[in-house]
Amino acid sequence: MLVFAALNLDDGYYVMPDALNRPQAFSSFKLYMRLLGYMRRYWFMFGISMIGYIIFASTQPMLAGLLKYFVDGLASPEAALVDLPLLGSMQLLYGVPLALLLITVWQGLGSFLGGYYLARVSLGLVQDLRIALFNNLLTLPNRYFDSHSSGYLISRITYNVGSVTGAATDALKVMVREGLTVVFLFGYLLWMNWKLTMVMVAILPLIALMVKSASKKFRSQSRKIQGAMGELTHVSSETIQNYRVVRSFGGERYERERFHDASEDSTRKQLRMTRTSAIYTPSLQFVNYAAMAFLMFLVLFLRGDASVGDLVAYITAAGLLPKPIRQLSEVSSTIQKGLAGAESIFEQLDETPEPDTGTVEKDNVRGALDIRGLSFVYPGTDRVVLDDISFSVEPGQMVALVGRSGSGKSTLANLIPRFYQHDQGQILLDGSPIEDYRIENLRKHIALVTQQVSLFNDTVLNNIAYGDLRHVPREQVEQAARSAYASEFIERLPQGFDTVVGENGVMLSGGQRQRLAIARALLKSAPLLILDEATSALDTESERYIQSALDKVMEGRTTVVIAHRLSTIEKADLILVMDQGRIVERGTHETLLAANGYYARLHAMGLDEQCEAVEGVQGVQKGASDPRAS
Repeated sequence: MLVFAALNLDDGYYVMPDALNRPQAFSSFKLYMRLLGYMRRYWFMFGISMIGYIIFASTQPMLAGLLKYFVDGLASPEAALVDLPLLGSMQLLYGVPLALLLITVWQGLGSFLGGYYLARVSLGLVQDLRIALFNNLLTLPNRYFDSHSSGYLISRITYNVGSVTGAATDALKVMVREGLTVVFLFGYLLWMNWKLTMVMVAILPLIALMVKSASKKFRSQSRKIQGAMGELTHVSSETIQNYRVVRSFGGERYERERFHDASEDSTRKQLRMTRTSAIYTPSLQFVNYAAMAFLMFLVLFLRGDASVGDLVAYITAAGLLPKPIRQLSEVSSTIQKGLAGAESIFEQLDETPEPDTGTVEKDNVRGALDIRGLSFVYPGTDRVVLDDISFSVEPGQMVALVGRSGSGKSTLANLIPRFYQHDQGQILLDGSPIEDYRIENLRKHIALVTQQVSLFNDTVLNNIAYGDLRHVPREQVEQAARSAYASEFIERLPQGFDTVVGENGVMLSGGQRQRLAIARALLKSAPLLILDEATSALDTESERYIQSALDKVMEGRTTVVIAHRLSTIEKADLILVMDQGRIVERGTHETLLAANGYYARLHAMGLDEQCEAVEGVQGVQKGASDPRAS
């Protein structure tokens, strides 16, 4: 009854939004059972732990029963022999101490089996949940990361899973061990005097009502605490990642205040839960001992012909009950914390993964790209980002996308590798719609280099040979670095290719990071190459080297380029001029200049300076909050 009240079986429901924000109601019992469902693979160890706790719980009435023989022996010194269960008839002087030692050893064995094996089960459960959560992150669509900050996602893996640990380890341990202890003690009390025991049973509904009422408060407060911890992690993560901006613009005071407010909010919510528990536990303790006081009155008043040993054993067994009952009631807060954490965990696990219904797998593709009537609107918005885009690129050709920030260039580049799913129009690679490819196979044929280079806190070698490229021979990695004109600065690093570059390549300059990203793309040697401002972070001399390398790598490969440098655009087989999601002009550099239209005006104003100025201003304003800005 206590355990069921802790789980709020009657009306403990929560609403969990899925990917489409359709509410799903689950009872707390179903939620907890789903959590414990991860224990199926540990059933054998769980069974051993249950045996251990049965052994442990069985010793409680044994200790109370042993006092009966001890007290009766004191009351009747002439009784030299006692008849002990399992030990038979023994002298009082030796029998009782020997029985006590045997009970202690038996209890220790049960405690070890129960505690150790249940801990293995629970820790395995938590590990499985954490791994499932992380693996699930790798399958979620881009829009999920667009709408969830990294701080909240990290907090879910660390803090929320930690709270689930309490529900899976401590709570389960207390529920099983103390629950069985209560069962054994009640059985013993019923065997000794069932009438008095029924008086004690009458108090249980009141205890269950108190537990149930407190459980609702614990669950609500736990949700608020987890939200506050997510905000705290979010603020910390943002400040650490953007520390250069914080220091450059004097944001230290603002960030201190933000962190202080988030920490204060978290502390206030945790204190509120502590206060609830501090009031609830003494109240329950008072109810328990009030029942004990009434029971002692009844024992003294209705002792009948029971011996002193019988009465002492009964009172002792009854006196052992408040502790496990209190622990069972206190476990409610731990369970509710765990269930609140499990809500957020299962909310993510129930998210619809990135669609991958394709069946086409090709070892090689030619790189023919055909886009027909493509239109796109980001989920949750009504602004048309791409409007009826159509063009074709033959294998080995280069197409350049030109336009202001917000014209849809980067969105178009992101749709080709299916970072977002389009629902109007077609994108075909070698004549097959990209949604017919398996995602992994599709992206195998595409190399992507963006303006924002992503590097890992690992060696230069592992950053170039990342993912599927990690087994490429070192010689090929070094050749790719030479082709990207990166080897000259790599050789000056302390450990060369084995130098750790720091978080996101913090030890390198922008141009050096860009060259590592280009070396990574060169090593992949994919037939379709997407360059999104790939040379923007390079100085003039570096760009000249890189441009030579790109000219080399683009030979025989279909290339989609988003660039402002005239040196890149002039060589394109096809230039698409975009504005507000539409293609307003198309053609080669010469034909577009001759047309004296939009492209010619950009060229006359200085394509590099004009577009970069617009992109820079709008990108700072929009890009920080919207990863889909261009």
